[in-house]
Amino acid sequence: MASALDTPTREELLARLRFYRDLGLTEFYRRPVDPALLARLSVAPEQTAAHPANDSSSLDSNIHSQEDQPIPPRKTIPLAPEIAAAVPAADRAAALQSIRDEIGECTRCPLHKGRNMLVFGDGSPTARLMFVGEGPGADEDAQGLPFVGKAGQLLNNMITAMGLRREDVYIANVVKCRPPGNRVPEQEEGATCSPFLFRQIDVVRPQVLVALGATAATWLLGARQPLAGLRGRIHSVRGTQLIVTYHPAYLLRDPRQKKEAWADLQIAMKELGLKPPGKS
Repeated sequence: MASALDTPTREELLARLRFYRDLGLTEFYRRPVDPALLARLSVAPEQTAAHPANDSSSLDSNIHSQEDQPIPPRKTIPLAPEIAAAVPAADRAAALQSIRDEIGECTRCPLHKGRNMLVFGDGSPTARLMFVGEGPGADEDAQGLPFVGKAGQLLNNMITAMGLRREDVYIANVVKCRPPGNRVPEQEEGATCSPFLFRQIDVVRPQVLVALGATAATWLLGARQPLAGLRGRIHSVRGTQLIVTYHPAYLLRDPRQKKEAWADLQIAMKELGLKPPGKS
């Protein structure tokens, strides 16, 4: 008989799922479950103890019937919009503001229901380097700026190590509102919000894009692939070179991967002609 998970087990399971997400394993297939079966599974043990045989045979029958159902097909990532015309450098700040004004107090997808502040983007409208993350967290939702929590502090350190300042780069996310519990944005949410991200990219026209994590890489490339297969090489997105690396939040959970992330950033630095501070 199934039972509710205790808090430590639940937190450990969530941490493991986040770990898989950061590796690019963002979908776990499951056959549809009959709501009646879920209701039976949620009944307290003392309520089912009086009829153990009946419960067991009924549950076995229901489970086998679920196993006979086909697994639903994986949803595809919508095609990105066509690349917009180039915006003169002097007009890019105004162009970005125009996109922000168009978004307004967005209610286009369910994420707005739990939003405190919409998080549009931050940084130089003429940046040569642009970072794209997954979505706002709690600190970002409170301040209305991307990457301002612990993961943001690590990103700032990464930018500094590249010989740049935060104000030299541009930072945005796939979705502009915080997903509940920092979960992965759902298909509808990403499909609704990503066109605004692509417009931001088209305005800024960075020389190099850095996708922070599997979710950002998925929406930028238009296909789901494990992060390991995307790292270590240059991709082309909207006429811009794309480098894929780990999300700073993942690096906080597994600091051993910082060396690998630095190797990814060095690819970006080479393309930009940058050298770490202190090196000629």
